[in-house]
Amino acid sequence: MKPDPSEIFKALSVGTRVRIILLLKSGGPLGSKKIASALGITPAAVSQHLRALKQAGLVRGERKGYWVPYSIDVGGMEDCCCMVEEVCRCPRDDSGKRKAAPSAARLEALAAQERVLAAELETVRKAIAELKKKAK
Repeated sequence: MKPDPSEIFKALSVGTRVRIILLLKSGGPLGSKKIASALGITPAAVSQHLRALKQAGLVRGERKGYWVPYSIDVGGMEDCCCMVEEVCRCPRDDSGKRKAAPSAARLEALAAQERVLAAELETVRKAIAELKKKAK
């Protein structure tokens, strides 16, 4: 079940949560203690923020013994991007053109998303190449 869009906006309205997402995107799966250390906050505060991010469907944590590595929920992030795009898209005029020029922040966000997708595409291409080698 997809989270309510208001939950996503509520989760992203706190700067620390955005910093956690950015940290997980750049640093891979991390435990709450490492996140706390990197952000200079308590592990208890990190746990509260992670709970909100998990409820919004943006982060996941899977217990591995005593350690719970948290990572980005890629599907949830893609859903979030689509939902934010839908909610925040500028209306179009009768000619089909946007009424307002895209902002620099929007262009930057799209460029960042393009880089992520390009990296994923490269990973898929490498996996396909390896499978083809094994099939020969």
